[in-house]
Amino acid sequence: MKEAEDNVYIDRIKKGDPASYGFLVDKYKDMAYTIALRILHNSGDAEDAAQESFVKAYQQIHRFEGKSKFSTWLYTIVYRTSVTKRQKSKAEVFSIHDHFSDTYMADDDQNQVERLQASDEQKFISQAIAKLPPVESLLITLFYMNENSIKEIMEITGLTESNVKVKLFRAKKILEEQLRFLL
Repeated sequence: MKEAEDNVYIDRIKKGDPASYGFLVDKYKDMAYTIALRILHNSGDAEDAAQESFVKAYQQIHRFEGKSKFSTWLYTIVYRTSVTKRQKSKAEVFSIHDHFSDTYMADDDQNQVERLQASDEQKFISQAIAKLPPVESLLITLFYMNENSIKEIMEITGLTESNVKVKLFRAKKILEEQLRFLL
């Protein structure tokens, strides 16, 4: 029954009723997208491939002879379009990579980027530590920045071992929240 219903709409399209194609698009769009997504692994590319496939199918509908189900014919177009799109994207990635590796010194750029990132990270960490209560700020600074042991921190602050650990744990949680906000 489903196949006969498809054929009714296909006949209407062939006779000049392009609006009938909307029924077929609505019926098969989800599976077309799923097929494209499985091949391309990117939702944007999969949407593009599915849409392109529907356009191709519409343009070639006069060639559909009904020897197979419309869905089989359509999904073949989706599959081939997606594979072609994947091959093109791979080729583009390699050509871009080759271009950049030939024209830029990666080590120089990487060192500059790493220095900027480290500087920014340090700035955000300092801001987040400054927002902590004084004792927690001190504990974080001693433990993480100055790399003091728990025993050394106990000696410096006069706090018990369990108190140092609890306050460090709480301060670390607060820092994580603040850094998520800052970053």
